[in-house]
Amino acid sequence: MLTGAIGTFIACSEQKPAFSSIDVTGADYAKDFALTDHNSQPKSVKDFAGKVVVMFFGYTQCPDVCPTTMAELAEIKKLLGADGSKLQGLFVTIDPDRDTPAVLKAYMGNFDPTFIALVPTPTQLAALAKDYKIYYKKVEGKTDTSYTMDHSAGSYVYDTQGKLRLFTRFGTGPKPLADDIKMLLKQAT
Repeated sequence: MLTGAIGTFIACSEQKPAFSSIDVTGADYAKDFALTDHNSQPKSVKDFAGKVVVMFFGYTQCPDVCPTTMAELAEIKKLLGADGSKLQGLFVTIDPDRDTPAVLKAYMGNFDPTFIALVPTPTQLAALAKDYKIYYKKVEGKTDTSYTMDHSAGSYVYDTQGKLRLFTRFGTGPKPLADDIKMLLKQAT
């Protein structure tokens, strides 16, 4: 009887890691993408094997959420220390009309030159929005070029094997996500 109780105790103590982000391991969406980056190179999640990928949808003229998210991602890379090179930041534009490859390259350089911007066509963007369950909508401005974009504000996190693992909400701050990424990197060793 005691042996059975010990076996039950051991089985119950083998718990999944307690992530700060939302654990979406096994989700049947957001599995991969095929997009062109700001250097005109084709990219998919498989291109980042061995790295934890954090993928965010936004636009360069965003006044608050997008620059804050990218600055926090750069801070997370610093918090990871020597493992910072194992983090890949991806920024997917939801405004391909204004976010040209040159604009996106400069924008990434403001945060971290290793971060990559992805540029979907309008058709690809619509398909991505459906697959990634994100929201985006153009909000007309006073002129044709002064519009803004309403959009979802979370990020998707892939493990070193390219599997979707986490969704993190805007406003969580750098340290909780850095801790989650450390756990994903530890699982990979």
